[in-house]
Amino acid sequence: MRRHLRDILTACVASCLVPIALAGDHVDITWMSIANLHLDFGATRILADGYITRLPQELFFGGGGGLAQTSRAMRPEATAVQEVFEALGGRRAINLLITGHSHFDHSFDTPVWARLSRARIVGASTTCLQAQAAGIPAQRCRAVFGGERIALKDGVMMYVVRWNHSGDSAKNPEQHDARELTTVPVPDSAGGLHAGVAEDFPNGGGTRAYLFVVKTAHGPLSLFFQDSASAVDLAVPIVVDGHDYGAPIENLRRALHDAGLDHVDLWIGTGGAEVATLVLPVLRPSAYLPVHWDGLFGPFKSGPPNPYSDAALEKLLAESGVRLIRPMQYMDKWRLDGKGMHALDNRTVKSRLGLR
Repeated sequence: MRRHLRDILTACVASCLVPIALAGDHVDITWMSIANLHLDFGATRILADGYITRLPQELFFGGGGGLAQTSRAMRPEATAVQEVFEALGGRRAINLLITGHSHFDHSFDTPVWARLSRARIVGASTTCLQAQAAGIPAQRCRAVFGGERIALKDGVMMYVVRWNHSGDSAKNPEQHDARELTTVPVPDSAGGLHAGVAEDFPNGGGTRAYLFVVKTAHGPLSLFFQDSASAVDLAVPIVVDGHDYGAPIENLRRALHDAGLDHVDLWIGTGGAEVATLVLPVLRPSAYLPVHWDGLFGPFKSGPPNPYSDAALEKLLAESGVRLIRPMQYMDKWRLDGKGMHALDNRTVKSRLGLR
């Protein structure tokens, strides 16, 4: 009887099971507008940036980029964030929040995501202080400064790379120059903060870029994510309060070396051809997904205002043998596995959000 049962089980293992992708053998990537991403590694599910609120453009004034100050304090559109949160799958879909930097178009909604998901936050100390202003306990946020190596689930390693912000000191220093908050910003009587980049939402001492390496049975999968960049001083050390955090391009080289990589499978980034000219020889990506090309103020549910187009960058990528992953609509989704990047059907989530 035991032998008969064993034979049945053996036959079923050989012929009844349908092959499936194992958790940790792929990464599912959803572009959610601007530099907002959902990264699904299996047991590790990350929400990056997550700015769904759209503050009105007329709110801002001053500075080289016109975003230095605001005319009044504002609160996140919590209902809009919750709708996207539920469309993604709720708490089971997010167990870590990361921010690239602390400008309003990246970290403004982070406290709402933290409250809904109960996930921890990783980002600049400025992001942590902004979250505290919204009532998120300090222990729920880990400040990172560059050089950290953080072990996640599914055999995923996350390397924090200290990076820079777009622009330059001559044209828009209030956006570009590295600056951190030193105290928790004080909300107004309604709980709002001033979203200007020279007010409660400075860049957080530059940008934190993230290199992810997934250990699989067939070798590592790797992706690099940066949500801002400037070619002006990519090779110049970032110095905040007298502390030298290293030059961004050298920090990237160091992270790749620490991870044992000489290239990555995917670069998710921004900065155009000027930045790519400097980064491509170091990163040597197989594919590139552009983010932060769709503006800041258009309603989320309207989708991108125009199709993606950057002739200079597209030409450079083609000449470098890098595949362009062309985003078309918010909540577009892809799978990165050992065979490269493949588009996934995400119509159900888009339909829930009124996106076509």
